[in-house]
Amino acid sequence: MTEISGARVQELRGVGPKLAEKLADYGVFRVEDLLFHLPLRYQDRTRITPIAAAREGVDAVIEGEVRAADIVFGRRRSLVARLQDGTGTITLRFFHFSAAQKNKLKPGCRLRCFGQPRRGSAGLEIYHPEYNEVGTAESPAEETLTPIYPTTSGIGQNQWRNLCGQALLRLQKDPPQDLLPPGSHPYDLAQALHYLHSPPPDAPLEQLREGDHPAQLRLALEELIAHNLSLFRLRQRAQADGAPVLESKPRELEAFLGGLPFTPTGAQARVLAEIATDLAKPYPMLRLVQGDVGSGKTLVAAGAALQAIANGYQVAIMAPTEILAEQHWNSFNDWFAPLSISMEWLSGRTKGKKRQAALHNIVSGQASLVIGTHALFQQDVAFKLLGLVIVDEQHRFGVHQRLALTEKTAPGQGRPHQLVMTATPIPRTLSMVAYADLDCSVIDELPPGRQAVTTALVDSQRRQNVVARVAAACTQGRQAYWVCTLIEESDTLQAQAAEATAAELQLALPELAIGLIHGRLKPAEKERVMASFKAGELALLVATTVIEVGVDVPNASLMIIENPERLGLAQLHQLRGRVGRGSEASHCVLLYQSPLSANGKQRLGAMRESTDGFYIAEKDLQLRGPGEVLGTRQTGLMEFRIAELPAHNHLLQTVQDLSNEIRQRSPRLVDPLIQRWTGAVQQFAKV
Repeated sequence: MTEISGARVQELRGVGPKLAEKLADYGVFRVEDLLFHLPLRYQDRTRITPIAAAREGVDAVIEGEVRAADIVFGRRRSLVARLQDGTGTITLRFFHFSAAQKNKLKPGCRLRCFGQPRRGSAGLEIYHPEYNEVGTAESPAEETLTPIYPTTSGIGQNQWRNLCGQALLRLQKDPPQDLLPPGSHPYDLAQALHYLHSPPPDAPLEQLREGDHPAQLRLALEELIAHNLSLFRLRQRAQADGAPVLESKPRELEAFLGGLPFTPTGAQARVLAEIATDLAKPYPMLRLVQGDVGSGKTLVAAGAALQAIANGYQVAIMAPTEILAEQHWNSFNDWFAPLSISMEWLSGRTKGKKRQAALHNIVSGQASLVIGTHALFQQDVAFKLLGLVIVDEQHRFGVHQRLALTEKTAPGQGRPHQLVMTATPIPRTLSMVAYADLDCSVIDELPPGRQAVTTALVDSQRRQNVVARVAAACTQGRQAYWVCTLIEESDTLQAQAAEATAAELQLALPELAIGLIHGRLKPAEKERVMASFKAGELALLVATTVIEVGVDVPNASLMIIENPERLGLAQLHQLRGRVGRGSEASHCVLLYQSPLSANGKQRLGAMRESTDGFYIAEKDLQLRGPGEVLGTRQTGLMEFRIAELPAHNHLLQTVQDLSNEIRQRSPRLVDPLIQRWTGAVQQFAKV
């Protein structure tokens, strides 16, 4: 028999090619994978309930003799059996059944059933109970709680129990290696797995439901350690490739900063110094700069770009939307044109001769700074000497996209330095796990003059009052945004909603110049509308969430967000950051549909009580989980099998301590740990 760590599921009884294919959808390829496919919840089938004591709506195990079984024709054909014990009778009803099943349910056979009785025309009935035939002799009830496994159609609960039961038998004969340092947890791995697949009747169900049982914590701890080690390993590999040494250029930086109409904040100066130190090292910088909306991350990116360009290298800046990329183009053009730094633009709509000229300028090295969207990592884009890659709003890119850009260096040049920026602050707890391979800098100071934004929650039934508020603000010479959201992610439906709202507002406010912007507009049209709004020609801009990032209009001091309950907190915070950029007091109105769910009330309440991006990020993590907060649901990163954040945040310090101990004292355990828990996910995490 193959060792459990190497045994394929096909070695188990009852697993043919079809079932193996279905199991693969759950990431179950080996017998060991079954052990980590843990139950969602448990049922107590350890006591047999007399039929007379069965209660409507309460799960029960009953046992008795079939007195009659017939096919009944009503509105739906069903197989009905009457089951009797010494205390009473109950009906078993099956709407889906086979001839073989009908033939087996003969009067006189003895069954043990599990299900939830409900009130029927002839007393209590159980629809589609789980059942099995038992002998006339007393057979004991289940000895442990019955696990209910995550599943979809195609694999039934009995199949999962059978397969996991076979895996547990293998576990007893051939326990997997314990990979954590001795004494780091009261449970060893085999004990924890055995307990979670078959808990004793007195197991604390509430604790298991909350993910707080020591057996669950033992597995979560090991998974988080494996994840931490995996990211650390990737960082080592990236640094082994080497990177260009970009020496600090204090004279050039001082000249650049001296030409600005404002003085950088202390936080910006600190982060600029951290980046300058990193760039001067012979291995790739991997730094995440977090800063709240409007904290001045672009200026920090400009300082980093200047250092690379002054050393003779090229810089690529990638943004997720054309609006944001254009915003960067305008800022960098204002700052770098006086310094005679040549810039190039590349987006999906750069076509024909224009594109050919841009590609030539990039590959020949004539363009020192290249700004663009996803188009930057397309195959035909080649750089002469790429020294620094800056990725803005990094969580909006797929993993492979970011990776493709860092691989655009010529052979022998090493990897470019990487600076990734986000205005969606990552909670510290999450960055310890998701970005363990990155150094983090935080710009925790807003530039002087930024206005705090007050946030109000208004029921959509008071829409007319909100329209009047917009009219009042615009009449006084200020500008406003009206943001439309839809449940569907469809650009077409979003556009229709925005068009309908714009038409309705134009009827209600005929004296105002109203613009419309959404994802279905041609880029040139989007630019025209944005330019008119920035110039003050439009008083009100109706938009979809395309304006979430990169729009900077200081005179806009009011934002209305319709159906805010449909957006995540981070996205709402980003949208709100479009106002409060000038000297006027600014306001954000969240126009919600009642009734709000409990979760919706909590989320919108957090927006009203705080403008601190880090507080909001922690709340978002609590309410939506890490996959949503990081935008990694599609990437494989952060899809934990056992660990749950923020529920297991309290383990993270132990995770770091044990990871360091394993690396220093037991490096031979690193590979098996990574393989057991992260396997194929590793290549994604390179970014």
